[in-house]
Amino acid sequence: MIYSTIHKKLYQLIPNLDTINEYAKFKASGMMDLNVDILFREKDGTIRLALSHYYRHPSGDMIADPDMEIKVFPDMKMAEALTFQDCFGYREVYPSPDKVDVKAKAELNRFLNQWLSNLINQSYQIVIDGSE
Repeated sequence: MIYSTIHKKLYQLIPNLDTINEYAKFKASGMMDLNVDILFREKDGTIRLALSHYYRHPSGDMIADPDMEIKVFPDMKMAEALTFQDCFGYREVYPSPDKVDVKAKAELNRFLNQWLSNLINQSYQIVIDGSE
């Protein structure tokens, strides 16, 4: 199941995910920095995080591309994509509490799965550790 594969890859990339309080930064030679922001943690251990690269636009602005929100369910060893944003647009799996964009859910989780594989293969290493 893709959700357990995503969970496994997230923890392979970010082994200290359970202890990051707010923020961590990762670097890989020749690649854009990878940012991990913990958006919130639920009492049940569920984590909502943002994973993003930033690049400098010719205007000088820093632009997140891509920027994804991910929900992690540590007890179930599953994780799923919630949102995706790049310079071209924004997509959301759950546009409202009672709606699921099934096409976005499938496409964003496939993208996240591939992106995590790429990040792992690019040997990203933590440089700022937001752990306790």
